[in-house]
Amino acid sequence: MSITVRFINSNGDTHEASAEPGDNLLRVAQAAGMPLEGTCEGQMACSTCHVIVDPDWFEKLPGAVEEEEDMLDFAAGVRRTSRLSCQIDLTAEMDGLTVTIPVESYDMRRM
Repeated sequence: MSITVRFINSNGDTHEASAEPGDNLLRVAQAAGMPLEGTCEGQMACSTCHVIVDPDWFEKLPGAVEEEEDMLDFAAGVRRTSRLSCQIDLTAEMDGLTVTIPVESYDMRRM
């Protein structure tokens, strides 16, 4: 079963990506060309994969653990619905998930 994830970039453009249950949101975003660096490769030691989850989806996701909340304190442009994309493993119920890439995001891998 394929899951559709919508990414909204800093220009307001929407990009859709296909994923499978069990895929990690950070890896899906990177494969779709989104500017999420993920410096720590999902170890919750940075905030370079910060996304803003659409409010309609935020409460449907499993809650953030304390370590993730602590890392979000270092992220630029944090909102109430901010999450680290490396900590979101996709499920079939997340089909249609929409997240925004913060304007402040910068991917050093693209230099």
